[in-house]
Amino acid sequence: MPKIPLHIRLFLRRLQRFFMTTVIGGVVVILPISLFIFLVRVVVRFTSQLVRPLIGLLQLKTDTNQWIVDLISFVIVVGLFFLIGLIVRTEFGKRLFQFIEENWLSRLPFYSTLRDTVQQFAGNGKTPFQQVVLVDPFASGILMTGFVAEELTPDLYSIFVPTGPNPTNGFIFHVPLEKIQFVDVKPEDAMRTIIGVGTGSSILFPSIAKKKVLKEQ
Repeated sequence: MPKIPLHIRLFLRRLQRFFMTTVIGGVVVILPISLFIFLVRVVVRFTSQLVRPLIGLLQLKTDTNQWIVDLISFVIVVGLFFLIGLIVRTEFGKRLFQFIEENWLSRLPFYSTLRDTVQQFAGNGKTPFQQVVLVDPFASGILMTGFVAEELTPDLYSIFVPTGPNPTNGFIFHVPLEKIQFVDVKPEDAMRTIIGVGTGSSILFPSIAKKKVLKEQ
């Protein structure tokens, strides 16, 4: 049996790795969404079983009866979610939910992934590396371009500082809030300055960028 050339074996290995990582990536996205839909359907069906005997007293047609049961069940579930949301907005509710989450919910499979997925759909999720910052981790007065990886506490952040021109490498700093300047710049624009080895960095300093525009005019 002829031996497969090395470059073909390497290509097949890369192709296999690409296929597996892509499939796993798809599962990671679809599974939490499917689980969320499944849980909502379970709650709605459970509520329907409770409502159906009461609606049956109205002696409506079968099709109309089922339609009303589903509608009322859906409204009850939405109202229940709304009520829970109101409770969680209070200080007592936040502490209660945090206690339940830390002691029970966090131990459930896929809970963290499901929670993050729902927060992203609701627009409440904090996506890593979307906030551009200027950071002075050594209090030397030298500012580094970085991205917020995680908010550890209200006063402590994990910051990723990429190196140029290859931004896949870099350093991770856990920096106090007072050493961080939040910059209103798109992540992709800030990343261009890193790939360009500092070219275009004036966008990170609004006052400098404004003076530059006025000078050009």
